[in-house]
Amino acid sequence: MYAPIAQEPETRYGLVVRTVDERLALQPAIEAAVRALDPDLPLFEARTMRRRLDLSIARERMAMIVLLVFAGVAVTLASVGLYGVVSHSVTERTHEIGVRMALGAEAAHIVALVVRQGMTTAVAGTAIGIAAAASLSRAIQDLLFGVTPTDPLTFGGVVVLLLTVALVACYVPARRATRVDPTTALRAE
Repeated sequence: MYAPIAQEPETRYGLVVRTVDERLALQPAIEAAVRALDPDLPLFEARTMRRRLDLSIARERMAMIVLLVFAGVAVTLASVGLYGVVSHSVTERTHEIGVRMALGAEAAHIVALVVRQGMTTAVAGTAIGIAAAASLSRAIQDLLFGVTPTDPLTFGGVVVLLLTVALVACYVPARRATRVDPTTALRAE
């Protein structure tokens, strides 16, 4: 169907010009050509195609940035919380470690015991977390581009990070507790 512009005016029209140069160097020449056809046409919003594309996905990009910031904060809080809980549980066992040391246990065996027990809990928590994240990640599927909601690389990276934090959280306090004199640890209670 043919509809003349004079009978059905649109509020906005766009003119797309393909050039070798991406910058707006030809803008004055293009505007002069359009003004030669009709001097009453208003010309505004001259942009490169790259800029137009950037503006068209600005909302999605902002949502991604906000989501990324919240994800970073969540991973940081989870790491700090995990370290604090595991470190506190090991510190609470200083008396037990002192008893074991007084009975002749070697420091390496005590560290291995504490790390093994702490990591068992951390692995169980990680498994529960992966299951929960996999089921809840479908809710943000529309915000993702170029990655699936259950991206193995992302899940693997977070698991490695949290298990590393758990390992450090178990090892450092356990090592510190084995350096305490057994008599001091026994008197602490």
